[in-house]
Amino acid sequence: MFINPNELELSKMYKTLIGTVTPRPIAFVTSQDENGKLNAAPFAFFNIVCPDPPMLMISVGKQNGALKDTSSNILNNKEFVIHIVDESIVKEVVKTGDNYPHEINELDKTNLTTTHSKTVSVPSVKEAKVRYECELVHHLELGDKQTGTDMLIGQVKAVYIDDAIYDPESAYVDVEKLNPISRVVGDHYVRIGESVKELLDE
Repeated sequence: MFINPNELELSKMYKTLIGTVTPRPIAFVTSQDENGKLNAAPFAFFNIVCPDPPMLMISVGKQNGALKDTSSNILNNKEFVIHIVDESIVKEVVKTGDNYPHEINELDKTNLTTTHSKTVSVPSVKEAKVRYECELVHHLELGDKQTGTDMLIGQVKAVYIDDAIYDPESAYVDVEKLNPISRVVGDHYVRIGESVKELLDE
């Protein structure tokens, strides 16, 4: 069937998008406000947008037209850290996805801990195997003022990768050891599955 987005209610359009553009990598983002209060939240509207210079993108939905804490913090502070969600931390990361009041540090609801970042003032999550320290370079407001999103593009200033999963000479990342988790729909998350290379070789 063909669907006209203009004739589909928002909730159904959203479910159609996330049910077909899937699985999606998860960015676990730390940011902080002007007083240094830390915020942590996961986002599955996330990807690479440029290799030179390296840039990553997250798209953060609005709450009845208002900026979410992540967007507000990044727009004010211009810095944030993106962590790749892997199987060892996904259960704790999901706990931060609830709508907590602004004064709550979501990491306090988890067993995750912070560590100093090298190039930005925002702390990183120590347990993550991969983390990208980013500086905001582009902000685009997309869609409806009430229900649209804020696309935030960060230039990567530094990357931390666990030595156990990375070969610096070849820049090879052992994806199986990283064991990233992707989001499908709702509470449905998946691991990296089996290779289908044999299908391409036929």
